[in-house]
Amino acid sequence: MRKGKPKRRVLTPDPKFNEVLVTRFVNCLMWDGKKSIAYDIFYKMIDAVSEKTGENGLDVFHKALENVYPSVEIKRRRVGGTTAQVPVEVYPFRKVSLGIKWLINFARERSEKTMVERLTNEVIAASQGEGKAVKKRTDVHKMANANKAFAHFKI
Repeated sequence: MRKGKPKRRVLTPDPKFNEVLVTRFVNCLMWDGKKSIAYDIFYKMIDAVSEKTGENGLDVFHKALENVYPSVEIKRRRVGGTTAQVPVEVYPFRKVSLGIKWLINFARERSEKTMVERLTNEVIAASQGEGKAVKKRTDVHKMANANKAFAHFKI
């Protein structure tokens, strides 16, 4: 058994916008350790978003992530002979992680040709409160709301 939790690594901010959130997003976007390609995709996506919306691309990206962050999630807990789905508040670090993962995964499922186009359209949709990533958040919230009766089973 561990003696304590492992320490979180401190991420360096990205070179262009000097933000740690961008680095976290790029790290989740990256495949096979190709970080420079992931940064290239992200920066092109920001440019395309600002071109399509006429607003600052980074602000639209932040707004999209805010719309995707869940505030409640469901965890399963074994109670007696049955498994109860217990609604639990999401911690801030996990909230950001889930939002980033959902945004990237649903962008990958889209049918556009390049990843830049897929991410661009998913971010624009999420910033307007639409898209599959926002739908996923609302579904999670509905599930948690439906299982409020089991909230007294603490995890």
